[in-house]
Amino acid sequence: MTAIYVDADACPVKAEVERVGTRHKVPIYVVSNGGLRPSQNPLVENVIVPEGPDIADMWIADRAKTGDVVITGDIPLAAKCVEAGARVLKHNGEALTAANIGNVLATRDLMADLRAADPFRQGGGKGFTKADRSRFLEALERELRAASRL
Repeated sequence: MTAIYVDADACPVKAEVERVGTRHKVPIYVVSNGGLRPSQNPLVENVIVPEGPDIADMWIADRAKTGDVVITGDIPLAAKCVEAGARVLKHNGEALTAANIGNVLATRDLMADLRAADPFRQGGGKGFTKADRSRFLEALERELRAASRL
Protein backbone atom coordinates (compact mmCIF):
# COMPACT_ATOMS: atom_id res chain seq x y z
CA MET A 1 0.00 0.00 0.00
CA THR A 2 1.24 3.47 -0.88
CA ALA A 3 2.21 5.86 1.91
CA ILE A 4 3.43 9.45 1.85
CA TYR A 5 6.42 10.44 3.98
CA VAL A 6 6.99 14.15 4.58
CA ASP A 7 10.33 15.48 5.79
CA ALA A 8 8.38 18.11 7.67
CA ASP A 9 10.98 20.43 9.16
CA ALA A 10 10.80 23.59 7.00
CA CYS A 11 8.38 21.95 4.55
CA PRO A 12 6.16 24.61 2.95
CA VAL A 13 3.65 22.16 1.43
CA LYS A 14 2.37 20.12 4.40
CA ALA A 15 -1.22 21.34 3.93
CA GLU A 16 -1.13 20.46 0.23
CA VAL A 17 0.21 16.97 0.98
CA GLU A 18 -2.60 16.42 3.48
CA ARG A 19 -5.24 17.62 1.04
CA VAL A 20 -4.08 15.44 -1.89
CA GLY A 21 -3.24 12.44 0.31
CA THR A 22 -6.68 12.57 1.91
CA ARG A 23 -8.36 12.66 -1.49
CA HIS A 24 -6.43 9.50 -2.42
CA LYS A 25 -7.02 7.95 1.04
CA VAL A 26 -3.29 7.40 1.54
CA PRO A 27 -1.62 7.30 4.98
CA ILE A 28 0.66 10.29 5.55
CA TYR A 29 3.63 10.32 7.93
CA VAL A 30 4.72 13.83 8.89
CA VAL A 31 8.20 13.38 10.38
CA SER A 32 9.89 16.12 12.39
CA ASN A 33 11.83 16.94 15.54
CA GLY A 34 8.66 18.43 17.02
CA GLY A 35 7.12 21.83 17.21
CA LEU A 36 4.46 21.17 14.58
CA ARG A 37 0.74 21.42 15.24
CA PRO A 38 -0.68 17.88 14.98
CA SER A 39 -3.32 17.27 12.35
CA GLN A 40 -6.73 15.96 13.36
CA ASN A 41 -6.92 14.01 10.10
CA PRO A 42 -6.99 10.25 10.86
CA LEU A 43 -4.82 9.57 7.79
CA VAL A 44 -2.02 11.80 9.13
CA GLU A 45 0.40 10.45 11.69
CA ASN A 46 2.76 12.99 13.24
CA VAL A 47 6.04 11.24 13.96
CA ILE A 48 8.30 13.07 16.38
CA VAL A 49 11.88 11.85 16.35
CA PRO A 50 14.62 12.73 18.85
CA GLU A 51 16.71 15.85 18.30
CA GLY A 52 19.84 15.26 16.31
CA PRO A 53 21.29 15.56 12.84
CA ASP A 54 19.44 13.58 10.21
CA ILE A 55 17.31 11.53 12.66
CA ALA A 56 14.10 12.36 10.75
CA ASP A 57 15.86 11.54 7.48
CA MET A 58 16.98 8.15 8.80
CA TRP A 59 13.44 7.38 10.02
CA ILE A 60 12.04 8.06 6.56
CA ALA A 61 14.86 6.28 4.69
CA ASP A 62 14.38 3.15 6.83
CA ARG A 63 10.69 2.92 5.86
CA ALA A 64 10.29 4.31 2.32
CA LYS A 65 9.89 1.60 -0.30
CA THR A 66 8.64 0.99 -3.81
CA GLY A 67 5.22 2.56 -4.26
CA ASP A 68 5.69 5.20 -1.55
CA VAL A 69 6.03 8.93 -2.14
CA VAL A 70 8.58 10.99 -0.19
CA ILE A 71 8.43 14.79 0.04
CA THR A 72 11.79 16.33 0.88
CA GLY A 73 14.25 19.03 -0.05
CA ASP A 74 17.11 17.00 1.46
CA ILE A 75 19.08 15.59 -1.47
CA PRO A 76 20.98 12.81 0.41
CA LEU A 77 17.66 11.59 1.86
CA ALA A 78 16.12 11.74 -1.61
CA ALA A 79 18.98 9.62 -2.99
CA LYS A 80 18.41 6.93 -0.35
CA CYS A 81 14.67 6.88 -1.02
CA VAL A 82 15.12 6.73 -4.80
CA GLU A 83 17.52 3.82 -4.29
CA ALA A 84 14.83 2.07 -2.20
CA GLY A 85 12.35 2.49 -5.06
CA ALA A 86 10.26 5.33 -3.63
CA ARG A 87 9.02 8.24 -5.73
CA VAL A 88 10.54 11.52 -4.48
CA LEU A 89 9.35 15.10 -4.90
CA LYS A 90 10.98 18.34 -3.87
CA HIS A 91 8.72 21.08 -2.48
CA ASN A 92 8.61 22.83 -5.85
CA GLY A 93 7.27 19.73 -7.61
CA GLU A 94 10.59 18.61 -9.11
CA ALA A 95 10.71 14.82 -9.26
CA LEU A 96 13.96 13.20 -8.18
CA THR A 97 14.50 9.91 -9.98
CA ALA A 98 17.21 7.34 -10.64
CA ALA A 99 17.88 9.21 -13.90
CA ASN A 100 18.61 12.60 -12.30
CA ILE A 101 19.59 12.03 -8.65
CA GLY A 102 23.30 11.65 -9.47
CA ASN A 103 23.43 15.05 -11.17
CA VAL A 104 21.41 16.67 -8.37
CA LEU A 105 23.79 15.23 -5.73
CA ALA A 106 26.84 16.40 -7.69
CA THR A 107 25.41 19.91 -8.06
CA ARG A 108 24.60 20.03 -4.34
CA ASP A 109 28.16 19.02 -3.46
CA LEU A 110 29.66 21.52 -5.90
CA MET A 111 27.58 24.36 -4.48
CA ALA A 112 28.57 23.38 -0.92
CA ASP A 113 32.24 23.51 -1.96
CA LEU A 114 31.78 26.92 -3.61
CA ARG A 115 30.08 28.32 -0.50
CA ALA A 116 32.85 26.93 1.71
CA ALA A 117 35.55 28.46 -0.51
CA ASP A 118 33.94 31.90 -0.60
CA PRO A 119 32.44 33.04 2.72
CA PHE A 120 30.77 35.95 0.91
CA ARG A 121 28.87 33.57 -1.41
CA GLN A 122 26.07 32.88 0.96
CA GLY A 123 22.43 33.12 0.18
CA GLY A 124 19.12 31.43 0.51
CA GLY A 125 18.30 30.94 -3.14
CA LYS A 126 14.92 31.70 -4.66
CA GLY A 127 11.81 32.17 -2.57
CA PHE A 128 8.90 29.72 -2.66
CA THR A 129 6.23 30.97 -5.09
CA LYS A 130 2.61 30.26 -5.95
CA ALA A 131 3.85 28.69 -9.18
CA ASP A 132 6.05 26.32 -7.12
CA ARG A 133 3.02 25.36 -5.01
CA SER A 134 0.93 24.74 -8.11
CA ARG A 135 3.68 22.61 -9.72
CA PHE A 136 3.96 20.65 -6.49
CA LEU A 137 0.22 19.90 -6.39
CA GLU A 138 0.27 18.67 -10.00
CA ALA A 139 3.38 16.57 -9.39
CA LEU A 140 2.02 14.98 -6.20
CA GLU A 141 -1.21 14.08 -7.97
CA ARG A 142 0.79 12.51 -10.82
CA GLU A 143 3.09 10.58 -8.47
CA LEU A 144 0.21 9.20 -6.37
CA ARG A 145 -1.58 8.01 -9.49
CA ALA A 146 1.60 6.35 -10.75
CA ALA A 147 2.29 4.76 -7.34
CA SER A 148 -1.25 3.35 -7.18
CA ARG A 149 -0.66 1.54 -10.48
CA LEU A 150 2.30 -0.41 -9.03
